Amino acid sequence: MTVFGMGRSGQAATDLLLDRGSNVTLIEEHHRPEYEGLREAYEQRGVRICIGGNLEPVLNQSELLVVSPGVPHDHHFLQQARQKNIPVIGEIELAARFLQVPVIAITGTNGKSTTVRLIGAILQESGKHVFVGGNLGLPLCEAVPKLAESSPAQGYDYIVAEVSSFQLETIQQFKPWISVLLNVTPDHLDRHSTQEEYQLAKQRIFENQTEQDWMVINVDDPIVRALTLNAKARAYEFSFCQEVIQGMYSKGNVIHVRQDGREDILFDRDDIAMRGQHNVANAMAAISVGLLCGCSKEDIVGALQHVPVFEHALEPVRTWQGITFINDSKGTNVDATLKALQSFEDPVVLILGGKDKGGDFTRLSESIHQGVKGLVVIGEATLRILDALGGNISINCAISLEDAVSQAVSLASSGDVVLFSPACASFDMFQNYHQRGLEFKRVVQELQ
Repeated sequence: MTVFGMGRSGQAATDLLLDRGSNVTLIEEHHRPEYEGLREAYEQRGVRICIGGNLEPVLNQSELLVVSPGVPHDHHFLQQARQKNIPVIGEIELAARFLQVPVIAITGTNGKSTTVRLIGAILQESGKHVFVGGNLGLPLCEAVPKLAESSPAQGYDYIVAEVSSFQLETIQQFKPWISVLLNVTPDHLDRHSTQEEYQLAKQRIFENQTEQDWMVINVDDPIVRALTLNAKARAYEFSFCQEVIQGMYSKGNVIHVRQDGREDILFDRDDIAMRGQHNVANAMAAISVGLLCGCSKEDIVGALQHVPVFEHALEPVRTWQGITFINDSKGTNVDATLKALQSFEDPVVLILGGKDKGGDFTRLSESIHQGVKGLVVIGEATLRILDALGGNISINCAISLEDAVSQAVSLASSGDVVLFSPACASFDMFQNYHQRGLEFKRVVQELQ
């Protein structure tokens, strides 16, 4: 067996295969200092390690290739494997072949991590033993019980997994009991060749479901509706704009639920402490899953009232000299930044930019014109942002995140919000959005 990628998901896949008695070759294109310790540890466990150089000879000894989500679907090594009829699967597909408990899988352009955490909180409030991971945090392979353990599936009642379009590209048998599709807007056009290709990857979450399964879907999103037309799973809908036959909808400030022919008032939208209508939608999706899992109204409301602020997602950092600083480093596409801007009524100074993912920055024009008093741009996407937005507002360019915060402070007054919502990936300056968000918080906390 061959595992491609020495990151967290590759390590989890390697550990699972070793536990199941497989001979494993672990390959990686890039030399990184942290891989040296891993190399030694895995070689002591009998793993063959190949880092850099010519990887093609490995294919001649491979029966299965498990690929990390960071490896593009059209990578030449994967294409060669397919030409040799070697199955190419992802880490979540490998895990799915061993899991024996219901899987709840959540995807969408935005809101996945928030919804996954909310579902986990609701199920745990209801006394369920839940694994929460996937693209968020722990790889799904870590949910598979070790052979030496007597307790099946480590006693988990449910597996709650965030799944990305990259992960869905390589599924074969992966079949959630409940799938959740939150929304689909343009994203990852640096990886997917077209928007249609991106949408088709998202649609695969329904591919193996049957009439015994459920799909929780946002019927306010026309693309979501279109992608579910041929799905076999039973629909559980949520909406702000229309009443639904089975699911949840909003009437004024009140959230109603219709299930099995009964209707009930569940809660008031003001009961959700998180900012923004998009987070109310995330909560509706999470509540829908909770209801399908048999959680009581009391446990659901209790979980929502105790949900902590999620790091890097509209996270308040500090109020300094009357200026409120918000860390939304997880806002890695244009739609996420639009939703962030719509969450504030106070004047905003926006810090934008990073690695360009092919997003349409002109979509930010109206919101910037209405509520943004200052704009600071950083990163590789600077020229594209200047080209898209330069006619709407004066734009300051910064050479670092620390410089961006300094310039944002000079543009802000007491009562304003400095919002860091990049609408871009982080990989031009940081390892990931988490490291980027930590750096923003460090700079803000050190303001004197």
